[in-house]
Amino acid sequence: MLVKFSKYHGCGNDFIIIDNRKNEVHLSQKNIANMCHRNFGIGADGLMLLENDKNSDFRMTYFNSDGFEGTMCGNGGRCITAFSEKLGIINQKTKFTAIDGLHEAEIFDNFIALKMTDLSEIETIENDFYLNTGSPHYVKFIDDFNAIDVFNDGRKIRNSNLFKKEGTNVNFAKLTKNKLKVGTYERGVENETLSCGTGVTAVAICAWQKSNKKYTNFDIETKGGNLKVSFDVVDNTFKNIWLKGPATFVFSGEYYL
Repeated sequence: MLVKFSKYHGCGNDFIIIDNRKNEVHLSQKNIANMCHRNFGIGADGLMLLENDKNSDFRMTYFNSDGFEGTMCGNGGRCITAFSEKLGIINQKTKFTAIDGLHEAEIFDNFIALKMTDLSEIETIENDFYLNTGSPHYVKFIDDFNAIDVFNDGRKIRNSNLFKKEGTNVNFAKLTKNKLKVGTYERGVENETLSCGTGVTAVAICAWQKSNKKYTNFDIETKGGNLKVSFDVVDNTFKNIWLKGPATFVFSGEYYL
């Protein structure tokens, strides 16, 4: 069986995307892991199926590169929005359904703005933070960004007794006024990724608290490029959370199962 796919990336966070509106593509966990493998497959941090949805323009079903279905992926949501425009499903604006609920998105040329779900709970773990922005994230602020080994230090936290059972994504961040540098270790990928949408969203929300609630709009530098996060804080709830940045088409092709 030949499966048609497209490859996109959001600041180096790359994805295989398949149009499955006809429900003809049925992939096993092993199929997905093989397709995402960087030596023996197409290579990607994750795979998404674009499917029909009764209550929105489409449904986004996301799988990590290990082949198991994942939680919400922010950069993935921006990339599948660009893909849906390429298919002619949407124009500039869309509402689509993901595992964590309904999302809005808007397209400005190659720049995609994605609205994330509201959030009210932030847990403090010693000097660090833990929260869920569609996916669970541990956030640690550091003074010397270059001193951190994102892969090894992130893997230690991800596999610690506190998180070993369910796993967590781990973010290291340096805050300077309303500017952030962020490195993320992603569960499911089990590696550092060049950027992570739900990760930078989590870091920005924690940075609001870290900056004595001074900033609600952040410019974020990752290894793969620059993103922006903005939000409102109403009655200790984070609302109108927008993740903004590029979503780039790389190539399309066919994969033989």
